[in-house]
Amino acid sequence: MSSSDRAPITRSSPSSPASAAEPARQGTSARAAPNTGLWRAYRGRVRGWILLLLCLMYFMTYVDRVNISTAAPFIRSELHLSNTQLGLVLSAFAIPYAFFQIFGGWLADRFGPRKLLTIVGVVWALATVGTGFATGLVTLFAARLALGFGEGAAFPGATHAMSRWLPADQRGFGQGVVHSFSRIGNAIAPVAVAAIIAASNWRVSFWFLGAVSLLWGLVWLRSYRDRPADHPRMTDAELSELTVRQRADKRPPVPWLPLLRRILPVTFVDFTYGWMLWVYLTWIPSFFAGAYHLRLSKFALFTTLVLLAGVVGDSAGGLLSDWLLRRTGNLRFARRTVLVVGLFGSFAFVMPTLFVHRLTLVTICLAVAFFFLELTNAVLWAIPMDVAPEHAGTAGGLMNTGFGIAGIVSPVTFGLLLDQTHNWVVPFMVSAGLLAVGGFTSLALKPERTLPVRDVPANAEKA
Repeated sequence: MSSSDRAPITRSSPSSPASAAEPARQGTSARAAPNTGLWRAYRGRVRGWILLLLCLMYFMTYVDRVNISTAAPFIRSELHLSNTQLGLVLSAFAIPYAFFQIFGGWLADRFGPRKLLTIVGVVWALATVGTGFATGLVTLFAARLALGFGEGAAFPGATHAMSRWLPADQRGFGQGVVHSFSRIGNAIAPVAVAAIIAASNWRVSFWFLGAVSLLWGLVWLRSYRDRPADHPRMTDAELSELTVRQRADKRPPVPWLPLLRRILPVTFVDFTYGWMLWVYLTWIPSFFAGAYHLRLSKFALFTTLVLLAGVVGDSAGGLLSDWLLRRTGNLRFARRTVLVVGLFGSFAFVMPTLFVHRLTLVTICLAVAFFFLELTNAVLWAIPMDVAPEHAGTAGGLMNTGFGIAGIVSPVTFGLLLDQTHNWVVPFMVSAGLLAVGGFTSLALKPERTLPVRDVPANAEKA
């Protein structure tokens, strides 16, 4: 065991900010750390650097998963794929992604995000490179499967990391800002990939982006520590603000049945959210190219304009939910309100696109709908940390399984409906209907039902 593994325990006194955070996990108080403003909470702190690394990870994972959407018209033409076959390829990523969520979250809880995220970073980087070598439906499908395996554990692992490195009343903000970077990746990918394709070809875009992802994995391995107390730049003041104590050798077993009862309703809401998100990530470029007969530079630009709205939505949703928590002390109200407003707001702005055929107006409606959709994202990821702070990776993976399953079903169903009806109305109508179902389901969520935090004997604690 290394010297860092034998680091002394740092405890918070009963009057410390960490102790004040315990009621917040029960939904009775919003105080988790001194409310000195977000800038002061991260400026000069190690958590700021860790959060930045996670932001870059979210950025790259989404660039690597949505780059195929911009390249799709060229891939379909060169490899002679139908819309249904293309939809199958677009769904391939989500098959292992969905089923690796829970196991990946458990791995993060068991072995720590440092090793896990380094390994999966290398896997998804190589899978991205491999996509550029695809020669037909089978090899393209296999490359996307490998990408799903690589990215499947990434977000549960990151959620585990945030549960350790962020104070309790900054969880919504943390999830919001990292997912904002994923939406920046969504928005930049169409323009970046289009530029690379224009300069060379679609294969080069995958090789280049895979190399960048590999670089991130190396930086993460060098910079991150699973236990904040082990980081050479950690101070006692910053450590005292953290609210989840860490165990190096002994971890409590996952209480599967209580965890399932609390998280499965959130998983279903995540499925309805994920269905529409996958439509944006996989079919919007083809929608602009097919419905409005736009060329590469044009449909890439309109796709970017739509997806930029998600950057604002992600940050706004997390900030709004945390603000409501601090103002009211009511965790249920803070989380549930944002979910309901986001899902119903997205439904309301998707519907006009079914009946309006003016490019500018449709683009605005899709962008506003995407803003409302993304209000919910940070909250969906904050709830597992609220409900199960000791098992945030497993809980986050269980929740995000809904998104993964949606990724399996949504792209291929959308493509099938498009082939059968030869128009875009029916696929969009089905997707909008699921948003309404998710909004109604959100009314029944109870995120304040936190799993009991188990005390661990002093000789089992390492930090």
